[in-house]
Amino acid sequence: MEKHKPVLLDEAIKYLKLKPDGVYVDCTLGRGGHASAILSHLKDGVLYAIDQDLTAIEESQAKLSQTGKNFHILNGNFSNIASLLALENIFAVDGILYDLGVSSPQFDVAQRGFSYRFDGPLDMRMDTTNNKLTAADVLNHKTQEELAQIFWQYADEKFAKQIAAAIVKTRPLNTTFQLVDVIKKTLPAKVLSQKGHPAKKVFQALRIYVNDEINVLQSSIEQSLKLLKPGGRIVVITFHSLEEKHIKQIFKAVTIKEIDAIAQKLPITIPTDKEYELVIRKPITPSSLELENNNRAHSAKMWVIEKK
Repeated sequence: MEKHKPVLLDEAIKYLKLKPDGVYVDCTLGRGGHASAILSHLKDGVLYAIDQDLTAIEESQAKLSQTGKNFHILNGNFSNIASLLALENIFAVDGILYDLGVSSPQFDVAQRGFSYRFDGPLDMRMDTTNNKLTAADVLNHKTQEELAQIFWQYADEKFAKQIAAAIVKTRPLNTTFQLVDVIKKTLPAKVLSQKGHPAKKVFQALRIYVNDEINVLQSSIEQSLKLLKPGGRIVVITFHSLEEKHIKQIFKAVTIKEIDAIAQKLPITIPTDKEYELVIRKPITPSSLELENNNRAHSAKMWVIEKK
């Protein structure tokens, strides 16, 4: 099993601008890589870490305990960040981190059905307790048109229609390798010879759809913006263009107003009432050294916003 390496770790710690007595939230605990690094910088401060995956929580508990004691793991979906923190009597925080990559426990365990590298049931649920919709349900019950829309909307799969037609013709599909086989038989030889796994986009689209990831992300970020104390920051690490698009839209909506665009063209300085500002104009990407050492870092980009 590949050793988990947190993506853009040093950059995340730097841009969270950690204070020893601050209150911080890691919305995506995973294996605790980012969380333990944040915790190591806290003295009287507290870390709240959120995850809906019981396997991730179990693995991270011991790791965090070795680093410090001032942390609380909250079992739930980060779409409920405000209420999860309210239950802990926390209504304002100094920083919030989102690492949107699927965590290693999910990818590396065949039974979870996230990976096209292992044969397992077509599940893909991050929350196996409360979410009843599996990837198999989607593949075996959606219409051909609905499947094509999912593959195109959530992964820009150019051969969405052809793959959807092949799935409908072949189903029922019950395992990841059955789905991979259908995709490989559908795609042209020219595409199959290209770098990267031919099933990557379809698996991505299914995972996003099954877990309602985009709506969940949007709701969570909107809550997080309201939770920030003045000077507090949100750091988001994205891994594909759909996440990027939504983060850019949300951040733009709260940092750029029409009056600001007009004011910038005037020869005098006019104060604006922006409550938030972008800390970096362009997203940060991994260094060449990190790319060499961590395969999962290749599509990562980091975005940072601060409450004024």
